Amino acid sequence: MSQPAFTMQVQLHRSPLDARRGIVRLNRDVLELLRVRPWDPLAVTGTRSTGALAAAAPSHVPREAILLDDLTIANAGADGGGTVVVSSAVAHPARRVCLQAEGSVRPDPASLRFALLGKVVVAGDRVSLLPQDFDRPPGAGPVEGVIGALGAVYGDAWQTVVLEVASTDPGGLVRITMETEVVWEDGLSTTGSTTPLAAAPAREDLPGLEALFDRLEESFDLGFHHKDLLTSLGTSAQMGVLVTGPPGSGKGALVDAVAAHLAVPVSRLWGPALARAEPAGAAEKLTRALRTPGPAFIVVEDVDAIAPAENPGPLFSVLLEGIRAAVARGEIGVICTTAHPERTCPDLRYPGTLDVELEIALPQAPDRRRILEVHSKALPLSPDVDLEDVAATTPGFVAADLMALCREAALRAAQRAADGKEAEPRVHAADFSAALEVVKPSALDGVSVEVEQIDFDDVGDMEEVKRALTESALWPLRYPDTFERMGVDPPTGMLLFGPPGCGKTFLVKALANEAAANFLSIKGAELLSKWVGESERGVRELFRRARSAAPAIIFFDEIDALAPPRGGAQDTGTTDRVVAQLLTELDGVEDVRSVFVVGATNRPDLVDAALLRPGRMERLVYVPPPDAPARVSILKTVTRRMPLGVDVDIDELGAACEGYSAADLEALARTAAMSAMREGLDTPAVTSAHFEAARAEVHPSLRRDQIAALERFAADRTGRR
Repeated sequence: MSQPAFTMQVQLHRSPLDARRGIVRLNRDVLELLRVRPWDPLAVTGTRSTGALAAAAPSHVPREAILLDDLTIANAGADGGGTVVVSSAVAHPARRVCLQAEGSVRPDPASLRFALLGKVVVAGDRVSLLPQDFDRPPGAGPVEGVIGALGAVYGDAWQTVVLEVASTDPGGLVRITMETEVVWEDGLSTTGSTTPLAAAPAREDLPGLEALFDRLEESFDLGFHHKDLLTSLGTSAQMGVLVTGPPGSGKGALVDAVAAHLAVPVSRLWGPALARAEPAGAAEKLTRALRTPGPAFIVVEDVDAIAPAENPGPLFSVLLEGIRAAVARGEIGVICTTAHPERTCPDLRYPGTLDVELEIALPQAPDRRRILEVHSKALPLSPDVDLEDVAATTPGFVAADLMALCREAALRAAQRAADGKEAEPRVHAADFSAALEVVKPSALDGVSVEVEQIDFDDVGDMEEVKRALTESALWPLRYPDTFERMGVDPPTGMLLFGPPGCGKTFLVKALANEAAANFLSIKGAELLSKWVGESERGVRELFRRARSAAPAIIFFDEIDALAPPRGGAQDTGTTDRVVAQLLTELDGVEDVRSVFVVGATNRPDLVDAALLRPGRMERLVYVPPPDAPARVSILKTVTRRMPLGVDVDIDELGAACEGYSAADLEALARTAAMSAMREGLDTPAVTSAHFEAARAEVHPSLRRDQIAALERFAADRTGRR
């Protein structure tokens, strides 16, 4: 009996639930006529034939329409508004699916197959990594773990990754199952637990990680190949290592590179997947892996999921015992990785377990440039692209972020070529600038990381304040060797105080840009938590991130909310403990070199005095309200892109704005522009009359009593009169 087939009108389906997941939706009556049930395979044919999963369309969709996403439309060789022929189909379970390789980026073993589970494909199709989670095969598990693994490899851009199916076994329409072997076109498998050595990067492909590579290679080379020599010396190799670093910083790539150099296979276990699995099965899998005969590497990724610092479960005991036994045997190297060492049980660091701890810090500008060179090798770069400039504007970016940045820039170039705007696609500097609007640093989540393109020249007047910032902050960050030569420790922090709206935050942003440092900005109250110990942990974590991102500037805005005088708060002692933790960090119990701390407040009298003593935030800098020359300078800065009428006298306007803060002056200029726009959107210039109208709306915010109190504090604490 022949299968019924219908010619259907194509409608682009934009639902995010179905987008690029290989799902088509039809009127329920049509499903019955086709004799298919939801999630049965369908053949969809335009100028070529592809496969998809059937699903019911909303009741308002007419019988002649079929809803397809853009990827399925392209796979069928159809157009939005055109027609396709739809019929039921038989999709055989795929034994093997070969994907066309795109660069050297490879997802975590099994993650790629999990993302494709249940999808129906034919050779030549393009598939996304967005999992279809309506009809998951039995035993597939939740999709959250897959999403986390793909995000760790591709960054935020994982949802846009599209791969091409090079071939399938058997041919024709196939469905990807738990038994399907997914490989790259070059033969590299992604389904087994062992990472092929050919997929590993070389040492030169790991800018900034060469020293860690050498440390691991040396240790494991002795353990794998020179055990007799160590025995004759009465010692043994350190076969257990904990590798820490932000997500996407290259922990897995580092291990793969060392393994390839030593010609040793790698088997991986993913902590979050084990933590969610049935306990007995997870324990058996963990035990079996750690009993692997050597030489081999066993890598437990994101180990904090099964070895949390607080309340570790029964699986942690299995892990701990297995690691100790494996390390004692000396046949395999056990490497655990985590992006959150502070959340990882310290028992793992005991001798005889993970003896060595290696930290991957955020790459600095020279390393970022080298990483960009690695990931842009295949890109046709325009002569206007300066990778050194791109590296300078990407503080906080890890290797995965930079890879995503190159990919995003290339996509923009490809789109121009596809639209016929450029005959030969080339990646321009503007493509990288546009990509930076989309790709953000992923490593320093939880705090604001920004370096705005402003410098001290953009700061109106304040010469004395800028000199203090240069000496106290820029010199230690730029010239640490000079301080060492002079035999003195550089300052670790300073406090900016002054009336609200006078440019304290703006000054610190300019400072961060001048220093080419990572800028970690946080409001004082953001670290406070009602849960005991969480506020102190937040302070510790902030400084840990800053040290890994050094050179860095930590900016505490409204620091009086975070560190008031101890003994007077009615908050069960939370702020007292936070102040104590701040003092501990600033005193340098852990090295804080290349980390500078800046606090800002308009109530310096409400900051705990212990923070302000020498060796901590020792430099107190008064940011005064702008005087007439400063107001003129500020107005010139905020109106430099504004079309001003010939009757606008900035000098006269600045002199007339007594009592206005820098923020007030910016608001004045903005209101004047809005006043001009009210007269007509094509008004050519902002005139003196518009500024007069704005002064009637924007009033000075500085209070004489507040300024007098701050000046008295400055006179008492800084000697400023």
